[in-house]
Amino acid sequence: EVQLVESGGGLVQPGGSLRLSCTASGFTFSGSYMKWYRQAPGKGLEWVSGIDTVGLSTYYLDSVKGRFTISRDNAKNMLYLQLNSLKIEDTAMYYCVRGTARGQGTQVTVSS
Repeated sequence: EVQLVESGGGLVQPGGSLRLSCTASGFTFSGSYMKWYRQAPGKGLEWVSGIDTVGLSTYYLDSVKGRFTISRDNAKNMLYLQLNSLKIEDTAMYYCVRGTARGQGTQVTVSS
């Protein structure tokens, strides 16, 4: 059974940083393309970033390019998303996704 558990969210001021983590189990993590999605209050699910199986190729939503960094540690079955220079509009529930499976999410709130 695919299990994805996100952590690391919280309340941060504009301009602040957070590091989200996703612990993966139940599948071959090192062979899986991984993604982060987010869902802001009252809005649909939005793709944020993706990373290939070995971490060499990464992809980002235009609005987060230069501020967010996706990475992975295949030895630990971990996926990460470093969030820097956070903006109020980054407020959302963030999800770790593999295929159509996602975790329960971790809340990121950016507010002054």
